[in-house]
Amino acid sequence: SSSSSSNSQATSNAANGNNTNGTSNNSNNITNNNINNNSINISNGHNKGAGSAAAAAVAANQLLEKRPSSARFIIPKYNEIETLPPLKDAGPGEREELFIQKLRQCCVLFDFSEPLNDLKYKEIKRCALQEIVEHLNNQSNVITESIYPEALNMVAVNLFRTLPPSSNPNGAEFDPEEDEPTLEVSWPHLQFVYELFLRFLESPDFQPSVAKRYIDHSFILNLLELFDSEDPRERDFLKTVVHRVYGKFLGLRAFIRKQINNIFYKFIYETEHHNGIAELLEILGSIINGFALPLKEEHKQFLLKVLLPLHKVKSLSVYHPQLAYCVVQFLEKDASLTQPVIRCLLKFWPKTHSPKEVMFLNELEEILDVIEPAEFQKVMEPLFRQIAKCVSSPHFQVAERALYYWNNDYIMSLISENSKVILPIMFPALYSNSKSHWNKTIHGLIYNAIKLFMEMNQRLFDECNRKYQAEMETEQEKLAQREELWQQMEDLAARNSKLSIHDSDEVAGGVGGRRTFAPHHQHQLNGTAAATTGSGSMSSAAASPAANSAASPSVYDRRSIQHNT
Repeated sequence: SSSSSSNSQATSNAANGNNTNGTSNNSNNITNNNINNNSINISNGHNKGAGSAAAAAVAANQLLEKRPSSARFIIPKYNEIETLPPLKDAGPGEREELFIQKLRQCCVLFDFSEPLNDLKYKEIKRCALQEIVEHLNNQSNVITESIYPEALNMVAVNLFRTLPPSSNPNGAEFDPEEDEPTLEVSWPHLQFVYELFLRFLESPDFQPSVAKRYIDHSFILNLLELFDSEDPRERDFLKTVVHRVYGKFLGLRAFIRKQINNIFYKFIYETEHHNGIAELLEILGSIINGFALPLKEEHKQFLLKVLLPLHKVKSLSVYHPQLAYCVVQFLEKDASLTQPVIRCLLKFWPKTHSPKEVMFLNELEEILDVIEPAEFQKVMEPLFRQIAKCVSSPHFQVAERALYYWNNDYIMSLISENSKVILPIMFPALYSNSKSHWNKTIHGLIYNAIKLFMEMNQRLFDECNRKYQAEMETEQEKLAQREELWQQMEDLAARNSKLSIHDSDEVAGGVGGRRTFAPHHQHQLNGTAAATTGSGSMSSAAASPAANSAASPSVYDRRSIQHNT
């Protein structure tokens, strides 16, 4: 670019002791443009008169490193343009030719990374673009066949460019509410080019049969690549442009869908970084809404192979609302897809990422709002097992979001119709957390859910309560027996003061990683265990490990005793 060339020239001049850069003046101002299109002046006044080649080289390198992200244009060497007469003042016979001249004039590109360069010509181009937009809005019959190649070439020259590398490719995911986006420095011109392109596509004079010679596969590919721009203003325009192109060019629809699929595949399985996923999903939401019934197999595979795997990506929060909308649109079109969709969501359910878990619960409620009762019965068991886990979550937002399902009238009607299956699944989680959860808000929501279950089926609720209490009593008995057994073993070891315990690596034939009794103490341990059993102070289950090991070295293994108990 010309800016890089000028920086290189500045470095060369400084190295040769050339003072043409103004080092003999008070300061050497190097102007750069920041993200917000403001100029940053880097003063090198401390280098006055130094003439040091090393210092100048370091300053030039720092300038290149600090330069903000900007699109890479190929800037022509000669970019001077002149003001042309207004279109409204031209006669009917001259207007088309003047229109073409202005379109060609707007093909000249300028370097916005140097905001003080070519100010006059930048303003001339901006005014020309604005005039063309107004001309398309206010005049009719202005898009003739000769205008198509000129207008679309001007759009391609201005828009299609190499995007800069991401400002944070490997860091934390972009948060639209907290992070400031990186803005395109050439937006003063790009904005009018996008508006011109939209007015061109929406004009009553626009003929897709003529334009399809110029808006081809290559044009679409270049257009879709721009969705990776970090500037949200550009992505918003692109979303509208691609939607208009999809609506007007029937022959390009399958190609556009295929290329969007390819972007998603690369995002899911390769890069996990793309700035325009949310906007592309918004476009697909409108496309899915227009799918004819019954759905083609191609569209079903798109849901299962592309949309659902998007839930795995770590930056899900950036585009989740648009993704959930697309999934729900599919289920409204074809209810038979409900079971594979819910099972896939349960498969991808986050285990350690609580905010992501809340997003899954949000999407699941949207799905349950449109689910058919017959489809609900196919998935209710695994579904409510997962909801029970969420209710038991120590993260109060996860538990709170799951318990809000009991405030949804349609979901409650589904639960009521299938309470015999759902209540036994949910009861242990509700009962235990009503006493043990640390958050008071969760207590109130749990009591509300329990109350609703009692009103649904009191007899079933009482039965679940009795069963749960019996299970708890059995568990307490097992725990008490386990503790008693270990206490007996500790007492036995304390009484047998002559018992020697050696590490397994000191005894031949011992088991690796376990403590093994020495062979010369085997008879003594067996005799003590037998005597204890005979006196009734130790259960037969506790004595069995020693009694069964008479033919081989006895292993004092806590895990084996737990197994026997």
